[in-house]
Amino acid sequence: MPAYGFFVEFEAKQGKEDEVARFLVEAKTLVDAEPGTLAWFSFRLGPHSFRIFDAFETEEDREAHLQGKVRERIEARADELFTAFPTITPVNVLAAKLPAR
Repeated sequence: MPAYGFFVEFEAKQGKEDEVARFLVEAKTLVDAEPGTLAWFSFRLGPHSFRIFDAFETEEDREAHLQGKVRERIEARADELFTAFPTITPVNVLAAKLPAR
């Protein structure tokens, strides 16, 4: 069971909402290459609000993801796409249901 995760909060700049949505869809291909990322979800809460939730078995896997390609792309495009740098909150997963591996 994954014990570690991140909850990430994004607010898109006015007029950049569709670009943020595309950015998050395209980020999935980078996450697919991370064996330590057990679950990854990006979603939209409202016109400008986007979120990511991801989960990992170990703290090392969580840290590897935090320092990975998605973070690099977020940093490279943050000023262009977001009202502020995304808020990244580490979480401890209490319970989960995932498909059997």
